[in-house]
Amino acid sequence: MSNLPSTAKPDWAIRLHSERRMRDWSMKQLAQKLIEAAGEELRRQLPSKESIKRRICSWEAGEHLPRDPYRILYCRVFGIEEAVLFPSSPHHTTSNPTLSTSDAIGSNLIRQPVQSEPDASRPSTTIMDFDKIGENDDEVQRREFVGLAGAALFGAVLNEPEKTQDAGRDIDNLAVALVEYSAPPVPPVSLDIVAGLVAQAKQNYQACRYAEVTAKLPNLLRAIRSACTVLGGDAKLRALALSAESHHVTASILLKQEDKGLAWVAADRSVQAAHATESPLVIGSSSRIVVRTLMRDAHHRVAATTASATAARMNADLKSPTADELSIYGSLLLSGAVAAAHTGNRHVVAELIDEADQAAQQLGYDGNHQWTAFGPSNVLCHRVNIAVKLGDAGSAIDYARRIDLDKLPVNERKAALMLDTSRAFLMCGRQDKALHVLRAIQQIASEEVTKRPAALRLIQDIVTTAPSSVRRDAREFAAFLGVIT
Repeated sequence: MSNLPSTAKPDWAIRLHSERRMRDWSMKQLAQKLIEAAGEELRRQLPSKESIKRRICSWEAGEHLPRDPYRILYCRVFGIEEAVLFPSSPHHTTSNPTLSTSDAIGSNLIRQPVQSEPDASRPSTTIMDFDKIGENDDEVQRREFVGLAGAALFGAVLNEPEKTQDAGRDIDNLAVALVEYSAPPVPPVSLDIVAGLVAQAKQNYQACRYAEVTAKLPNLLRAIRSACTVLGGDAKLRALALSAESHHVTASILLKQEDKGLAWVAADRSVQAAHATESPLVIGSSSRIVVRTLMRDAHHRVAATTASATAARMNADLKSPTADELSIYGSLLLSGAVAAAHTGNRHVVAELIDEADQAAQQLGYDGNHQWTAFGPSNVLCHRVNIAVKLGDAGSAIDYARRIDLDKLPVNERKAALMLDTSRAFLMCGRQDKALHVLRAIQQIASEEVTKRPAALRLIQDIVTTAPSSVRRDAREFAAFLGVIT
């Protein structure tokens, strides 16, 4: 970050400039990529490349915020969700807009240097500082939780959780949409509109807005199935790719709910549509959800073999890999490493995760290409997860300390990392720290805690094993989540 006074360019303008320069693109090259990211209908409405280049110059200068459709095109080209790339956009609201990501996680979980101005010579130090969690007595902890993390975090723990009465109905509606085999009577919809809806579903999933995604998926699946039925040629190939993506996110949602049966249906639909496109990139992306579904069904060796084989096929064709290809390739290797960890094969784990790390270093930054959140920080997140699975809680916590949370581009990854870290603390007998980390997840990704059976089981384990000094707070949080009464 440059050493600028507070009156200088807004953060979103600095981010636009740095994302472009990170990819070594000229403004003219970026203008061309924005045009290419638009569908045929939208492309006809866009101004000339030179005109867009001038707009890029003004946007990066911070003169004004890009309007739609340019914000959407920026997100497609950079592979970053809109709420992250344009946090000051009026289209995004939060319960506490003044609370930054770091503040939301809690100052007792992170370490931030105090400095009057940003210093380009210093590396980012928003890393997880677990040594200070749970070191004080109950009353001091409670005051620090309010004073340092902010009232929003403490309020999130004490207030009643939002109850969704239609959650089960939404899953049922999704099941109906999945098992319908005939083309539904849905009027033809522009593929550009469908592509935007698929991207929105992906963004909401990565932002941990699972209920919203679940409610909207049935109609989206029907619209895509109709498009795949009536379209032909290149349009049908594009519809099939969108079908692979939409069924991928459907399976991901169902795995979060531990509905393995329906997840298998969605994963199979995703990979079938992917193979119909004959695109190695689309096939590689859909293979990831098949690997995850195999793991959830305890077919760990098959999952590891599938991930490794698919990655090897991709690697054979990667002469000058793009960022998308590196991200899919690396993500497959990470999935394979996690599957191998379930089998206890440390040699295979080391091979796969080291290969993934090489791909991340070649990419050179933490991106979100093809909705993978892949990059060096994500590799570290998987090292935490794998260490927990191998029973090495100390190594998991050491890896977690090395991660800059602000470099993780999506909340779902942050929440997954913190859940693994909470489990690691529980394995070490530090229920106080495990509880504090779990509480912090509630602030940045509430549905990751309130809607996921795995997180609810974790708080039950904390309550069951906690010493008397921690048990009261643990029981209060468990009651808030509805785990105990």
